[in-house]
Amino acid sequence: MDEILHAPQRELPRRRQRKGSAPAGEERAERLRERFSQFIEETAARGRVLRRQGTRVYHRFCSATAGKPKMAPLPFLAISAVIGLATVLGTLYTPAYVVTVDGADVGVVRDQAVFTQAVERVEARASEILGYDYTLDHTVTYSSALVERDELTSAADMENYLFEQIDAIMKSYVLTVDGQFVGAATDRSTLDALLEGLSAPYVNENTISVSYTKNVHITQEYVPSDVEQDTAAMLATLTANTNGQTTYEVQSGDTFMALAFDNDMTMAEMEALNPGIDINKLYIGQILNIKEEIPFLGVETVDSLTYTEAIECPVREVEDDSMYQGESKVLDAGVPGEALVTADVTYVNGVERERNVTSTTTIREATEKVIAVGTKERPTWYPTGNYIWPVYGTITSRFGYRYIFGSYSYHSGLDIAVPYGTSVKASDGGTVTFAGYKGSYGYLVIIDHGNGEQTYYGHNSSLLVSAGDKVYQGQTIAKAGSTGRSTGNHCHFEIRINGTAVNPAAYLN
Repeated sequence: MDEILHAPQRELPRRRQRKGSAPAGEERAERLRERFSQFIEETAARGRVLRRQGTRVYHRFCSATAGKPKMAPLPFLAISAVIGLATVLGTLYTPAYVVTVDGADVGVVRDQAVFTQAVERVEARASEILGYDYTLDHTVTYSSALVERDELTSAADMENYLFEQIDAIMKSYVLTVDGQFVGAATDRSTLDALLEGLSAPYVNENTISVSYTKNVHITQEYVPSDVEQDTAAMLATLTANTNGQTTYEVQSGDTFMALAFDNDMTMAEMEALNPGIDINKLYIGQILNIKEEIPFLGVETVDSLTYTEAIECPVREVEDDSMYQGESKVLDAGVPGEALVTADVTYVNGVERERNVTSTTTIREATEKVIAVGTKERPTWYPTGNYIWPVYGTITSRFGYRYIFGSYSYHSGLDIAVPYGTSVKASDGGTVTFAGYKGSYGYLVIIDHGNGEQTYYGHNSSLLVSAGDKVYQGQTIAKAGSTGRSTGNHCHFEIRINGTAVNPAAYLN
């Protein structure tokens, strides 16, 4: 049945007989009777030939039996003719029925059951297509005939004819994506143009292949006559977005809240995609899941690109005992090399997904880069470049805008609630640049860590260091309290880079 509905079939006439004209079935039956009469005449002629041949055979037979045959010549010739006639008749012709449906000649079958079964299959398939029980309503007649064997009509041709008579069903080109119906059109070029229009924005002079992220098929089959044929509606279905997810690598200064807002997500949605992640402690290079809008059907293109790429300089290190361990200084930056690269780049809806380098040709070699590295032992107060928590407690206010004291205001650090008198420790080693009372901060300590980085520790009850002191990471520098503009005992902690406050949660270990 599927072959009938998908593969092109020989067209049969679908117009019914006009009023007043002779039924097509009767005309065919008359033609078959005339052919049968002609066949009888031809058979009689063949019989005469067979009788003459039989006479010769009979005389030879007589000679072989010394002129005493056991059968008279006339019966022998008659039997020979009958046998010959039966042989010709059985080889070339077969009894059959001319099938007429509502006055239209449908075909010729050897057995009426062939057509009956075709009707049952058509009704079953039509019911499946339409979604309700469907029954063909036709007047069927059968006329006996004798036809050549190759004139018998195939079941597929009759089924095709019957489908053409069902007004509620039409043969159309159907577009499916991963087996899901999208729409149909009477002309395949309409669907081809729809898909070409979908991919056109992503095709350029470098594109070597175009495909789709899902299985797309256009097939010709029978569908309900009222099926969707609006190309605008089909395009809307193909481009409709669905929710998916992708990954993101945490960069310096990122916060969980900012990433959620930047991707049109609530904090709850972001946390649901990242179970087990401490939202208060992100680190650079950490991989997070974020929501992504994915079109129902994506266009995948491959572009062949040729471009130049820098070749990094090989690095040679030389020791320098005038610098502390961990410090370095570039003595000779070197000159990067250059290479000509050819690559096949895969995009999905214009976003790069994969880059496969097919060839690389060096245009210019890179020269050596020389770096001096310190060997001098580091003092205890020297910055490590990493920050630890100054106290451990409950975060009562995060970095960013907040509602406090009856209005929204910008909060430049973290408030960590702790009991009165809790030891406040230096987040990293450095030099104390301020230790005293400073407005809303109350008693404040500021430590300079070099490279433009500073940390602030506010609302202390007492201070244990003075300006100019060198402090090491983890050293107690103050006692927590609630001085300045404060609603309770806590440590207000800030990290500033080149004078700008950043989110401490992105830097703390």
